Amino acid sequence: MSELSEKQRDRLDEDQFAFPKERKEPLNNASHVRNAIARFNQVEGVSDDERDAAWSRIKRAAKKHGVEVSEKSWHELGKK
Repeated sequence: MSELSEKQRDRLDEDQFAFPKERKEPLNNASHVRNAIARFNQVEGVSDDERDAAWSRIKRAAKKHGVEVSEKSWHELGKK
């Protein structure tokens, strides 16, 4: 995964993060989308509603960047 510098991260719009209020989990390319999915359950201090919204953003970004997501809900993560 290509690491974002602080300057690059600061230039991203809020809608390019899974958790925009916290500016956590950027979704600007396929590698970051996969990372956001892998780290989804590690994000602390967010409500289930925020997780629902983040999952929707991740699914949209995954489709845009050609990342396959088999889970229909974030509740399914890690349950295979």
